[in-house]
Amino acid sequence: MNDRALRYFLAVVRTGSIRGAAEVLNVAASAVSRHVHEMEAECGQPLLERLPRGIAPTEAGRVVAEHAQRQADEAALLADRLERLRGVRQGTVRLCCGAGFLVDLLENGLAGFAAAYPGITYTVSLGTTDGILGAIAQNEADLGLVYNPPAHPDLHSVVVARQPLLAILPLGHPAGAASQPLALRAFATEPAALLPRDHGVRQLLGRVEADGGFRLTPRLETGSFELQRRFVTTGMGVAFLPRFTVAAELQAGLLTTLPLADPILSSATAHLVVRTNRRPPEPVARLTGWLSERLIAYRSAP
Repeated sequence: MNDRALRYFLAVVRTGSIRGAAEVLNVAASAVSRHVHEMEAECGQPLLERLPRGIAPTEAGRVVAEHAQRQADEAALLADRLERLRGVRQGTVRLCCGAGFLVDLLENGLAGFAAAYPGITYTVSLGTTDGILGAIAQNEADLGLVYNPPAHPDLHSVVVARQPLLAILPLGHPAGAASQPLALRAFATEPAALLPRDHGVRQLLGRVEADGGFRLTPRLETGSFELQRRFVTTGMGVAFLPRFTVAAELQAGLLTTLPLADPILSSATAHLVVRTNRRPPEPVARLTGWLSERLIAYRSAP
């Protein structure tokens, strides 16, 4: 099996269709289909099965896809080693993160790293918790910045930092004077800005709501952390976010925070994740260490 055929087949498995792979590879669908048929003839058995909603690998196809992924990883490692021998500090790092990490990532991470390593470039994509984990597991991204993710067999957390969910309050809010953490239930009647229901933070809140038999009062539902911050600073209501998402506003004295007493919320964590058993290229390894040391999200809350 030649490298091109393996690359085409891996793209089919990732996208779930011949047409999708052709679009990603920027080649004709007929070329992708031809290579797949040739591989199946060489293997002597089907590598793909047609399903109502796309294409999935057979057991033999999964074995071939794993081999193709190893080949791709080895090729990337070879290129990285050759670059280091030439003393070249170049490359592209692919990051996938939740929107709440963006300000921290840019201001405390990439800005300084770009000055120190001007030859390295970046692609940054946003995703939900499941989307970020999937992107890292399928080698569509090198580093994932994710909040309170579930365990994943193909991923490893390089950094885990305690970042509890807090009540984010307007200045002068009565709860801001509380000397002890309050339970989420105490804010049930407050107008609140909430993330969409498929977001990990909203799901954490939902578990506390379900266990306690109450419901928060959504005044604004948005995936924009900027809108949530403005919602609070303009006095429209409260929000529930980790501290690193509002660090700039806290420093400027535009809002205040209060710890929440619910154990599931107070024990939430921020993770920097990579794929297990993959030796990262040099630019990825350097950025991993840089982000681990400098991002507010990876400084465990007191």
